[in-house]
Amino acid sequence: MGGKRIKGERRRKGQQWEEREEEERDRRNRKTSRKTSRKEHQEHQEDTDRQTDRLPADHGGSTAASELLQPDTEAADTEPWPLKTVDPRPAPAPACCNRSARSPTCRWTSRQRLNSREVNFVVCQLCALLSAFWFRLFLHPSKTSPFIRHMVATLLGLYFALFCFGWYALHFLVQSGLTYGIMILTGVEHMHKYCLLVALSYLSLCQITRVYVFDYGMYSADFTGPMMVITQKITSLAFEIHDGMARKEEHLTPGQKILAIRRMPSLLEYFSYNCNFMGILAGPTCSYNDYIAFIEGDPRRHRDQEAVRKANGKLRQSEPSPNVEVVRKVATAFFCLLVFLSVCKVFPVDRNIDDDFITNTPFYTQVIYLYLSMLTTRPKYYFVWTLADAINNAAGFGFNGYDSNGSPRWDLISNLRILNIEFATSFKVFLDNWNIQTAHWLKRVCYERCPYHPTAATFILSAMWHGAYPGYYLTFLTGIVITLAARAVRHNVRPHFLQSPSHKQVYDIITWAATQIAICYTVMPFVLLSVGPSIKFYRSWYFSLHIGCVLLAVVLPVKPRHLRLKDQQKNPLQRHLEATDSKCSQKEKNT
Repeated sequence: MGGKRIKGERRRKGQQWEEREEEERDRRNRKTSRKTSRKEHQEHQEDTDRQTDRLPADHGGSTAASELLQPDTEAADTEPWPLKTVDPRPAPAPACCNRSARSPTCRWTSRQRLNSREVNFVVCQLCALLSAFWFRLFLHPSKTSPFIRHMVATLLGLYFALFCFGWYALHFLVQSGLTYGIMILTGVEHMHKYCLLVALSYLSLCQITRVYVFDYGMYSADFTGPMMVITQKITSLAFEIHDGMARKEEHLTPGQKILAIRRMPSLLEYFSYNCNFMGILAGPTCSYNDYIAFIEGDPRRHRDQEAVRKANGKLRQSEPSPNVEVVRKVATAFFCLLVFLSVCKVFPVDRNIDDDFITNTPFYTQVIYLYLSMLTTRPKYYFVWTLADAINNAAGFGFNGYDSNGSPRWDLISNLRILNIEFATSFKVFLDNWNIQTAHWLKRVCYERCPYHPTAATFILSAMWHGAYPGYYLTFLTGIVITLAARAVRHNVRPHFLQSPSHKQVYDIITWAATQIAICYTVMPFVLLSVGPSIKFYRSWYFSLHIGCVLLAVVLPVKPRHLRLKDQQKNPLQRHLEATDSKCSQKEKNT
């Protein structure tokens, strides 16, 4: 009897265990079914959105800017589909919306596939443009004190940053505060090195976190963009303080003498310089002396000597109005935006690495398509930088004296020259006119101060500053080789084509085509971002430009940098005497 009772209990326990397992299995199946249904619903919604409203990076046809803002519900109604289960929870917010600060634009951006951060960025820049006019008219230096101008510029800048980036804007204050503490606590002898290390490390940490933790490949407006400009300003200020307070006057170059800072800035001046509303979102960077002179109402005081100003007769009582220049730049900016929205989808960059395109397209067609696809990516940069320049000019910042005709120049902090970029005949000319203020920063901070291999060091610093994507490093490493090759060709080949205007014109046409293709070849990884697609593109070209540039840089001789600097520093009398001696020796040989 005892054995039967034990067997019965075991049987009942086994049945209860099987029932529990079956209930748990059913619960897991229901949970999996709900997840699968929700995932299928999201995938179907994304497919429908892609059919109704293509993104600029798609391979579809051209779409005007106005069509991006018009809903298209016909495609969504043609293929209805049943939900397997109903999820009582609310639908998740669109991925493009920022969790920290959801704006009203998020209600329709999921339908239109527009990034709310980019919309907020444009809205903030337009508000900054209006604020700049108000700042110049009602807070003019003749009407208010520099303290008020500093305070208003800083508060407006922080407000725009919070609106556009949410609480991520606190990184701007943290980075600026850390480096200001370093400036105060350390001596002027080494503060520039510590500030460069800390500011660049903090920026890199934020970039790595954003790329590899949050949204890899989201090539849109993000909080690290303004931090890049703030990093430039912090390091420029540290080096200029070092030049003005730790180095002797005779050891400075003419440019360093103009920008050298003779006193430590106050905390308000420091934050106003870094976070003012005119440049906190898109820059451009500027020197501290230029900004302080603008705030105090004398923008050319440290650049023009008094004798030169009186001799030229340009010291006028009333400052020139920037209104005409602002209107021109705003019109140019929105024209570039319209061009970008209209043609960017006609030549998608991803097609350059498409297997069918590489296999079935002649090489000369691939070259032409590469140029056109990269050409259509530049107008978005033209829009952002030209609008940022217009905002600074509207506030009265950017006056750069008068030209030979007596017309005012408003290009002190301009960041690009579009025509010079599109018609550049050398790699150097292209880089000198693209992102101009960043090029000046790299030159002042790295190239002029690096004792060994300044070109390579400058490109590496530029890659570290741009971000954590591997494609950036491939671009700038390729840029080192192409820069050395272009310099060798210019020094050895160009003099042979300067003998006649016709030869010079032929040389310019050839170098223009070569420059444009070299630029497109170099910056392709910058757009593709990842290593795999970038290497695939270079492999499709058989690394031809890499190999050719290495051979040119090795074969063609170029003077070392220190010898070229010595030649430039020779006084005119010495060069005249050397030329006279060479002529006399030549006559003696002939006689």
